[in-house]
Amino acid sequence: MIIMLKIRTYLLITSFLIFATNFNADEKISNEILLPELGDRVSGAVSRAQEKLIGEIVLEQIYSQAPLISDPLLFEYTEHLIYRLSEYSQVEDRYFNILLIDDSSLNAFAAPGGIIGINGGLFLHADNEGQFASVLAHELAHLSQRHFARNVLKSQDSNLASALVMVSSIAIALISNNPNAISVGPAFLQSQNLRYSRLFEKEADRVGFVNLVNAGYNPKSMGEMFENMNDIRRLSGDLPPEFLLTHPLSSSRISDAFNAAEGISEEGTKQDSLEFGLMKKRLEIYYENIPSNSLRIFTAKVNEDPSDVNIYGLALAHEKNNNFNESLKMLDKLIQKYPKNLVINTTKVDILRSNGKLDEAIVLVNQFLEISPKNYPLSISKSRILLEMKKYFESEEIIRDQLLRKNDDPELWLLLSEIQRSSKNIIGYHQSRAEYFLLLGQNEKALNQLEFALQLTQNNFQVSESIMTKIVEIKKELNESRGL
Repeated sequence: MIIMLKIRTYLLITSFLIFATNFNADEKISNEILLPELGDRVSGAVSRAQEKLIGEIVLEQIYSQAPLISDPLLFEYTEHLIYRLSEYSQVEDRYFNILLIDDSSLNAFAAPGGIIGINGGLFLHADNEGQFASVLAHELAHLSQRHFARNVLKSQDSNLASALVMVSSIAIALISNNPNAISVGPAFLQSQNLRYSRLFEKEADRVGFVNLVNAGYNPKSMGEMFENMNDIRRLSGDLPPEFLLTHPLSSSRISDAFNAAEGISEEGTKQDSLEFGLMKKRLEIYYENIPSNSLRIFTAKVNEDPSDVNIYGLALAHEKNNNFNESLKMLDKLIQKYPKNLVINTTKVDILRSNGKLDEAIVLVNQFLEISPKNYPLSISKSRILLEMKKYFESEEIIRDQLLRKNDDPELWLLLSEIQRSSKNIIGYHQSRAEYFLLLGQNEKALNQLEFALQLTQNNFQVSESIMTKIVEIKKELNESRGL
């Protein structure tokens, strides 16, 4: 158990790595980027199978401790972008667990098992999709170059126990959002670890840059993102974001990034997309806690620059202030220009539902599900509409269909439990809640839910047998974790 806790703590920090090194401006773009020749030593430290297992442990920790953004549109956009970028990466196993962390500061991380976490603040601090993608490309490089396994290998070569002392303090700082907790680790050990991590950051920068350019993005995007980071550092004073505390931005980093881009043609590169702009506006509205402020801010933005994304932001601001008709008018204006845009039309579906116009909402969502069958945001929207229409069976079927592809998504299990509670399927409600708690690593709560369900099964042998099997499995895991 002690070893497992050490692994959990160790992984939490080694995966929270983001940009902290220099480029070699003379390096040429090449697709031939491979893991350094280290023989079997890397897999000897941590095999790929072990990386997946550790990733599952980390996923539980994040689900249970980090607040997540529940926005199907935002998730769909991010997932598609990561998978598109991964086609140009050297990641062998392209199955990812993508986490949208509910935090407005700039940060991102990659962990074994294909886990990629992105703070909401990354959208806010990136000016365009190219800059945003540069961070994702960097994180994919951490995975492809197996930096976690190689970090463990290095720790075995030196002093793993001492490294874990420092790792623990930084992990506490990240989880508790308390940068002062980092001071717990010895200064010498911190400097040694940072010097080592910079080697991996340099590699992730180099590999990520090459893959970003090969994916068609402007080669200056990474340097521009560094400039944004530098601005944050200057403005934040004594309280910079966590990653700038543990991985400082060097003075030469911006110039090195732009030097790497020299001589690479910008012609035909993609620097932004409408979808990225829409996602950024969604988060700007999300993080404005006072509805009237969001309306005032976006009214001013539209007056100054009536761009499509600003109009979309104002539509969301009107919705936040319950001005549904004004919101729908603005969305209809955008739909005239982009009649098949899924983001804008899904947003209209959701606002129609919020305004109680369920019949209009179901017609529109069905229309676009014919174009994009099983689309995740549209499916969630339709399920919620059907729930409000008290069509519980149809609503539940949609979520169960999504669970065939996203069985490890706690939000889906939570929504399913809500539908089952509304339909008075109390046994199903407790079972779904149990699955939700299991994904959060809260086995005791899951066990309680299943025991409630078991009491209600009465003479239904098949259901009770299934529940009992699950209960036995959970109790076995709990006993093992307690050393019993």
